[in-house]
Amino acid sequence: MKYALVGYPLSHSMSPQIHKKLFEESKHANATYVLREITAENFDDQVRTLFEYDGFNVTIPHKISIIKHLDELDETAARYNAVNTVKCCNGKNIGYNTDVQGFLSSIKLLGASLTGNVAVLGCGGTGRMMAIETALAGGNLTVAVRRQDFSAAQTLADDIYKLKPNANITITDIQALQGDFDLISNATPVGMYPNINDCPISDNILKNVPFVFDAVYNPTETVLLKTAKSYGAKTLSGLSMLIRQAAAAHEIWYGDRSE
Repeated sequence: MKYALVGYPLSHSMSPQIHKKLFEESKHANATYVLREITAENFDDQVRTLFEYDGFNVTIPHKISIIKHLDELDETAARYNAVNTVKCCNGKNIGYNTDVQGFLSSIKLLGASLTGNVAVLGCGGTGRMMAIETALAGGNLTVAVRRQDFSAAQTLADDIYKLKPNANITITDIQALQGDFDLISNATPVGMYPNINDCPISDNILKNVPFVFDAVYNPTETVLLKTAKSYGAKTLSGLSMLIRQAAAAHEIWYGDRSE
């Protein structure tokens, strides 16, 4: 069986090591998992080659753009309008979102809750999922984005209101983020290798936040997490989410291969 991760850039990726271990533990040691770097500009031209695999994972910047190329979406992928796992079987390519399992279990591991004042940084594929889950849990949601992403953030808010009409949502410029939060979840790539000295928000926001989750996993402790920890916050990196979403992808790929 052949699998891959598609995204750009992928030099930071730990997915091959994780999936190799999962293949071995599930007695599929002969399976292969490769990295496929495809830029956003070349994605539509090269996407058909991905369906030669038995399945593949999708990361930045393709979690939304892959959707139009698929035959079907699982309910999670449809809810978040984002795909991170694809199963290719009998000529049918189905998109799933296993990030949600990884995210929710990571928040539980952190000891945090989505029911308080929650700031989600970013509104791409992962940010959409985090924001929707926060709103559905009853949290007071602040979506902090770059000014050029305000339109996408408003679309996200409109989608959430369809699911939960009484949701409490605020959209703000990430550079002007203010307020007291119970949890901050970073869904931007800011701070990811090789730009490891970057931080998506100012130190002042982190002084009174008890919990911070960063979906970035390389490095495992970003400047965001280091700063939050210095102020006494409990923190967790995206490695937890990565491992858990990868395990969920394996269940999809191998759980019902007979179909």
